[in-house]
Amino acid sequence: MTSNHDKPPAAEMFKGQTVGFIGSGVMGEAMIGALVNQHVVEPNQILASDVLEARGRELEARFGVRWTTDNVQVARESDVLVLSIKPQVLDKVLRELHLAGREPKVVLSIIAGVHIQQLSEGLYNPNVIRAMPNTPARIGQGITVWTATNEVPAAQREQARAILCSFGQEVFVDNEDYLDMATALSGTGPAYVFLFMEAMIDAGVHMGFSRRVAEQLVIQTMRGSVEYAAATGEHPAALRNQVTSPGGTSAEAIYHLEKGGLRTVIARAVWAAYQRSVALGAGKKVSQRAPARNPDDLGEGK
Repeated sequence: MTSNHDKPPAAEMFKGQTVGFIGSGVMGEAMIGALVNQHVVEPNQILASDVLEARGRELEARFGVRWTTDNVQVARESDVLVLSIKPQVLDKVLRELHLAGREPKVVLSIIAGVHIQQLSEGLYNPNVIRAMPNTPARIGQGITVWTATNEVPAAQREQARAILCSFGQEVFVDNEDYLDMATALSGTGPAYVFLFMEAMIDAGVHMGFSRRVAEQLVIQTMRGSVEYAAATGEHPAALRNQVTSPGGTSAEAIYHLEKGGLRTVIARAVWAAYQRSVALGAGKKVSQRAPARNPDDLGEGK
């Protein structure tokens, strides 16, 4: 086993190479910014394409990267090609890339719901990596679940790991099915958190706080609770018990959350997101794998 100290610095992995981005929207920009800010690559080693010239100029001004409106140019010049486009335009882009005439060493896709086989066959390139990041990557606090075909060489896997680590944590899985699960849990997860935050803030305003103060209280409570959980490493149930005194305010609040079926609603929502992710992926049937406990069997207080 190779220790982290034996691995070359990330910048050495990309020496003399070009990282290309087809699609430079929210997540594409997040990745570009992370690579530049973390000094994984130099700005001139990044070539990004977008349909809008104004977007290209914006990226050039902000990060110093090169840009074009020509997807084929990006594919021809890239050693590592990142696909960060919407699934709706994938077929059009794949047709364009057939004209590139040069295969990148590896293709890294963050396109939701698009399976490796579709990309590999569409690009005539077996060296495909599929990843599912989430939006906290925009501030370097994301987590990405990823997998790769057996054909992807070890050096290119390490390059992919370096890219993904530049904007947060990464988890490699050896089965692509986990990508659909990750889409439902961590990819969509920030939406669940934001909705819970919104509900708490609205409750604070209802009680009489100004919205500004309610937002401050909720955001710091969420941030502190997450950091505390990470620091202690204790099970969330144990942490919850620490602040739940018999007959106290926390016990009363939790009673109503359980009575309202909070666990059941969350489990059903995550499972529904998973089913939707699978359904969007190349017409694949919804997996019959059952969750640890069927969401419909979750009762109050379980």
